[in-house]
Amino acid sequence: MKVGYIQTSPIFGDKDKNFEQINMIVSKRKAKVIVLPELFATGYTFVSKKEANLLAEDLNGKTAEFLLDLAKKTNAIIIGGYIEKNEGALYNSAMLVSKNGVVGNYRKIHLYFKEKIWFSQGNLPFKVYSFKEFNIGLMICFDWFFPETARTLALHGADIIAHPANLVLPYCQNAMVTRCLENKIYAITSNRVGEEKRGLDHFKFTGKSQITSYNGEVLSSAPGEDIFMDIVNIEIEKARNKSLNDFNNIFEDRKIEFYNNISH
Repeated sequence: MKVGYIQTSPIFGDKDKNFEQINMIVSKRKAKVIVLPELFATGYTFVSKKEANLLAEDLNGKTAEFLLDLAKKTNAIIIGGYIEKNEGALYNSAMLVSKNGVVGNYRKIHLYFKEKIWFSQGNLPFKVYSFKEFNIGLMICFDWFFPETARTLALHGADIIAHPANLVLPYCQNAMVTRCLENKIYAITSNRVGEEKRGLDHFKFTGKSQITSYNGEVLSSAPGEDIFMDIVNIEIEKARNKSLNDFNNIFEDRKIEFYNNISH
């Protein structure tokens, strides 16, 4: 089956232009899954919580409408990041959308840097969404730093991890090789490019969106500075075989009796 990502360069605060940028690159390409970056519609570098609140939406907002339209154009399951407003709180979230509507929503659990000022910590459990051909779980950007994230999704049956990101640290792309290898799972990391200098903060985003295979092979790697889209073929059944050889199975060989006393 075909899966892909779109690497964008958002204009801060201009949702319509950011939507247009994606429409210009997506053309008529088809895939089963397409992942967009974290906060792809708004940009990342806020100067106040009030500013983030003005750009926030619920699951019926402009971003959801755009993702639904994109799902219909591409016949894909679309995952994209947005600012979620819910019961007075703001979350750095990602929604999963099919051509029939919003299927799922994830709120980022591991917040990075000043995200802790603008957003509330995610309060929804890690969840895997099942479709006819595949099972997919969601994480966002800095969640990669915590191996428990990918392991939890894999143990819940994910074949693929959709990973919207706004990466500024240089380590993630290499680390995803290990995350996929240790869980025998595919990952689609959709990053953004460009710079944002607002207030006291100046971020340069690393690009290099990546599709990583269950065996650690990098199937696609985007440029570091360009808007880019790629789609590759993956073999889901190979992510469901957790054996390394006739003697080792990565899940059955875990010795949780030695792990579960860790509390901090």
